[in-house]
Amino acid sequence: MLNIVLFGPPGAGKGTQADRLKEKYDLVHISTGDVFRALDPESDLAKLAKSYSDKGDLVPDDITIKILESEVTKYPNAKGVIYDGFPRTTGQAKALDLFLAAKGTSVTMMLSLVVPEDELKTRLIGRAKDSGREDDANPIIIQNRINTYNKSTAPVADYYKGQGKLIDINGVGSIGDITKSLFDSIEITK
Repeated sequence: MLNIVLFGPPGAGKGTQADRLKEKYDLVHISTGDVFRALDPESDLAKLAKSYSDKGDLVPDDITIKILESEVTKYPNAKGVIYDGFPRTTGQAKALDLFLAAKGTSVTMMLSLVVPEDELKTRLIGRAKDSGREDDANPIIIQNRINTYNKSTAPVADYYKGQGKLIDINGVGSIGDITKSLFDSIEITK
């Protein structure tokens, strides 16, 4: 089973690249951001998650883990999963390891898209215009999301580096070049 943690700051291109990985390797793509946005907006869980994400903060681990586990179990025959936007904390990474171990599998690799902060801001503002996502239009929220990533999420890379599973990918360049780098890294590791 090919389990990929697709990692990087907001605006790094995870969603774009996940679509390409999903197609080439016939994987399930689970984006925690998409899952949160798809929750029934009137549900208590959705309101709680939204109260955090609207400020650019992380949804607490226990809530995120429950939602993720629920999503993964929807695909019992998957060839593998792309985890996009998860884990966002070391606690979530440890919970993912335990969850996958109980299923007789593990994280295969973490592919980390590395993009400079100025480029991230430009991309997010552009995405806000294209997609209408309000959280991408506000410079204060964008900066808070980047700060939260740097403080709480970036250390997850060290967790997987310690397991020998971290692969850094230059996230600047053409979409096709970045995709090729991702494919090459997967082929070498498989």
